[in-house]
Amino acid sequence: MPGPIPCLGYPSRTAAVLALRGQGLSSRQIARRIGIEVKTVTALEGAHNNHRKGFERQGRPAGSILVDPAIVRAFRPHAARRGMSAGALIDRMLTIALEDGLIDALLDDNAAEAGPDA
Repeated sequence: MPGPIPCLGYPSRTAAVLALRGQGLSSRQIARRIGIEVKTVTALEGAHNNHRKGFERQGRPAGSILVDPAIVRAFRPHAARRGMSAGALIDRMLTIALEDGLIDALLDDNAAEAGPDA
């Protein structure tokens, strides 16, 4: 099986599809931009989502949170530069902040001084 196909400066067609979707493009617009069929766009997104679900089954909780659409839009250019969706970037940032113990530093609300039971 061949490896990823670089596309539009992204490491793979999937990364390009996700970045363009993060910029708000429709499946038809993405297909035209990349030069593939709309059903291929759908298939690439589906494969990516199935891959993510596999991670959820391996210990990540399945579920979702509500994020203000304006915040998601603000994340899109940053996500596109990384070849991912805004949601994936938000998830990654929250995961890193949690794993690296950065929540209190990010919020700077002195909650750490009060202790976990406060």
